[in-house]
Amino acid sequence: MSETAPQIIETTPQTDTPVVAAPAKAPGRALAGFALLIGLVGLGAGGWSSWQLYQQRAAAAEDLAQLEHSNEAAQQQFKAIEQRVLQRLAGLPTATELGEQRDLLVGLQGEQQRLAQSLSNVLGKSREDWRLAESEHLLRLAMLRLTALQDVNSATALVEGADEILRAQNDPQAFAARGELIKVLEALRSLPQVDRSGLFLQLAALRGQVNDLQKLAPEYILSPEAPATANASDGSRWDEIWAKLSRYVRIDLHADQDVRPQLAGQSLAQVRLTLALALEQAQWGALNGQPEVYRQALTAADDVLDTYFDRDNQAVKAMQQRIGDLSGKPVAVQLPTLDTALNTLQVYLKRRESADLLPPVEEGGQ
Repeated sequence: MSETAPQIIETTPQTDTPVVAAPAKAPGRALAGFALLIGLVGLGAGGWSSWQLYQQRAAAAEDLAQLEHSNEAAQQQFKAIEQRVLQRLAGLPTATELGEQRDLLVGLQGEQQRLAQSLSNVLGKSREDWRLAESEHLLRLAMLRLTALQDVNSATALVEGADEILRAQNDPQAFAARGELIKVLEALRSLPQVDRSGLFLQLAALRGQVNDLQKLAPEYILSPEAPATANASDGSRWDEIWAKLSRYVRIDLHADQDVRPQLAGQSLAQVRLTLALALEQAQWGALNGQPEVYRQALTAADDVLDTYFDRDNQAVKAMQQRIGDLSGKPVAVQLPTLDTALNTLQVYLKRRESADLLPPVEEGGQ
């Protein structure tokens, strides 16, 4: 069986060779072309990949160069900053110098506080002295207002200001001075109110009414029918004469009344001037606190009205009534004196000044 087998193998190619050999060459060529195509594609892909890799390496090299340049710039900047910091640190004091400066600062602050306290004490003393001097000045002004103008309201306000300054001092040594000031205040507050300026203005208003008390002598004016009546009586000579005389003569048959001559011209002007001068004198007495002059002037004005003017005239009656009312008004009061209060205040100021001039007593001497 081993011998026949080779024979069969040898015979088989002989019978089959002419039929199968021709179609086996075409698939091999196709496979070779396809393999060649795949190799060309792989070669192109590899070249493209190599080109992309080359581009990436170039970009990476450029980025690396820029990074190195930026790093060098940053290092230079850092070195410059480091140099400036080192220079500043070299200019700073050392720990020993800082300790010395701290000690100097503490000492300076202590000296400043002591100086501020001393200055505050000095200014406080000066301010208190100024306020006390102001109280004395206010009291002197109150005395002047009382003696010169008899102005009770202003004097009261000034004395209250002086007492307020002493109260703010809160000094037991000022007790006596405050006591005298309060006595003066109570005396001033108990005085009746005198309105001198109001009396002066009221009398001035009465002076303005003097010119309207009595007019000139009355002039009798004929009615419109009188000339017509005279013309109608042309034949009567007596009517004409009576018409002319009736312009100048009037007869009043009332013997029971107090008939007084009518003032006119210069006589009326002189009487009005006399009345105005009497009222002006009363104004002076009221403004200067002179009760005798004030009442005498009002009495003289009332006498002028009663002598030279008609008592039944309404304006005369009204003026006489106003003069009677004003004559009863007070123009002066008994004013208290401020000498005792001023002397007590001056004694307190001198005692305070003497105490300030004394040297301070040291604690070791005690």
